Amino acid sequence: MAHYGKFSGVTNYIAMIGKKGPTLEETCGYYGERLVLKAQQLGLNTCWVAMTYSKIKSAFFIGQGEKLCIVIALGFGETQGLPHKSKPAREVIKSEAPFPDWFTSGVEAALLAPTAMNQQKFTFSLDGNKVSAKAGAGFYSKIDLGIVKYHFEMGAGKDSFQWA
Repeated sequence: MAHYGKFSGVTNYIAMIGKKGPTLEETCGYYGERLVLKAQQLGLNTCWVAMTYSKIKSAFFIGQGEKLCIVIALGFGETQGLPHKSKPAREVIKSEAPFPDWFTSGVEAALLAPTAMNQQKFTFSLDGNKVSAKAGAGFYSKIDLGIVKYHFEMGAGKDSFQWA
């Protein structure tokens, strides 16, 4: 696992650090993905990095009661990245059809989001206009949940639904 992904010489990064708590990882995923997509709009490349980086104590500060969740490498890549395989939408939906167009668009956008090892361990449920998103089991699944929730919002339109 330590060799998944190929990048080197990274000198710029964003350390996602926050107060310890039950929603920290999801929050880091959500706002980190906003930063990732903004960087891409600005012509930069990014990569979510969890376990495969050298931890240099002077590189960032973690305050009392805080935790480093994940790092986002930032710079100019040799490529613009590669598309990943996505599960069929039906595999991540735990509700019965028919679905409104906004829900389908949200799920399709979530399936385009990066997730740990491209495993897409998340599910969405719909009850009226209320959407539930759940993380599956696995490394960094709560960070992934934040990432895919942001993508869902962008695909569905934030005014189309409410989070349950």
